[in-house]
Amino acid sequence: MPSESKIKKVLKSRILLRPPVDSDPRLLSSRKRGIILICLALCACTPGFSSTIYFPGLPNITSDLHAPPIATTLTAALFILAMGIAPVFWASLSDFYQVRRVLFLFSMLIFAAASIGCAFINNIWGLVVLRCVQSCGASCGQSVGAGVVADCYPIEKRGAAFDSKFDLELPVSQPSNVSALSSSTGSITIPQDTDDKAGSGLNKTGIESSTVIQHEKKNAPETSGPKEAKKSINPIAPFLLLRHPFILIASLASGIAFGSMFAVETITPDLYEAHYGFNSWKTGLSYLSGGIGNLLGAIVSGNTSDRLLLRARERRGGKEVVEDRLTVTLWPAFFFFMPFGILLYGWTIERGFVVWAPIVGFGCLNFGMNLIMTSTSAYLVDGLSGQGASVTAAANLVRMVIACVLTIAANPMVTSIGPGYTSVFLACLCFVGALLLLLLKFQGEKMRHWSGY
Repeated sequence: MPSESKIKKVLKSRILLRPPVDSDPRLLSSRKRGIILICLALCACTPGFSSTIYFPGLPNITSDLHAPPIATTLTAALFILAMGIAPVFWASLSDFYQVRRVLFLFSMLIFAAASIGCAFINNIWGLVVLRCVQSCGASCGQSVGAGVVADCYPIEKRGAAFDSKFDLELPVSQPSNVSALSSSTGSITIPQDTDDKAGSGLNKTGIESSTVIQHEKKNAPETSGPKEAKKSINPIAPFLLLRHPFILIASLASGIAFGSMFAVETITPDLYEAHYGFNSWKTGLSYLSGGIGNLLGAIVSGNTSDRLLLRARERRGGKEVVEDRLTVTLWPAFFFFMPFGILLYGWTIERGFVVWAPIVGFGCLNFGMNLIMTSTSAYLVDGLSGQGASVTAAANLVRMVIACVLTIAANPMVTSIGPGYTSVFLACLCFVGALLLLLLKFQGEKMRHWSGY
């Protein structure tokens, strides 16, 4: 009989859309949580993989489908825009119904179906539509994945968890790494869905299971007080989080970093073809430097983020301040590595230097971007405990809108002013993003208190 009940329990946890939560996910073994992180990374890398693997083929798509250049650009730009909008709805469903795994599986089915359609379409405008659908399916892992990290890790370990996720996710998303194809099945091993609220209240108090809390609520005596109003799903609730200044500023800063990198990715195929005679596979291999930069950035950030956070708390006598998550690694990333990488990329192409120079510049750019993205993502999740998926979706919206605008503007800018001065413009944007993070570092606590957090 005990074995029969155990079998039923396993079947329920695998079949039900919303299986019961029997234990606090923060009490899972390190091995199991590591497997979950790998699955999350494989799922979350699909947007980056399906966008960057697409860039080297842009010249061929334009010629094969007899498409106007603006239409080909829209297949990339609208993909990014949809990648910013769709996670908001995935996050709303996740936070309202308190589900994770079923959304991952459903989104991967959408992504797989749209990808098959893209392979057989022979009309550029049909490709634009399918790319948007593909983006909607691929975008679940980024916002809902942040909620899973918040579920499974206490606040003092989330930085390393985010870094591990980016460590696996970003290098894999480079176009020459086909291992991301396994993402369509990777999320199936994620255990039963968890309650985001179990991830809040992680200060110095002991860990308390969300299941125990629910059990206490059920057994509590009924009172004659007013009944709690029934919640209704609000798909635009994550958008409304952007009214809080600290969320908006962190989103803008990370959006500038991501958008600058994406603009460089967009102009690379045409520039390498025109200046170095690269075909699509050579251009794809050149993106490996971005993967190496991301990998090194994740290693550096993973080894320093939580350690610097805990050291700052010790100096303050144990007092917790969310802004400690904005560690010292951010400043060389935003003030040096990103601007230097962009300028090295643009001006070496402009002056006809050997191709290795812009390749190294692209790697430096991605190294700096990784440090910024991991720190700001962890900061946002720490600042809004219990709303990890929603706040990440809101930040993604800002990032993708900025990336979409820069993607559309990048090629016309290169045509009119050249890659050198285009890189100057992007480097200036990076300095603006760095100033925003400085403002958040020194005034973020006041902003959070003003917003009620």
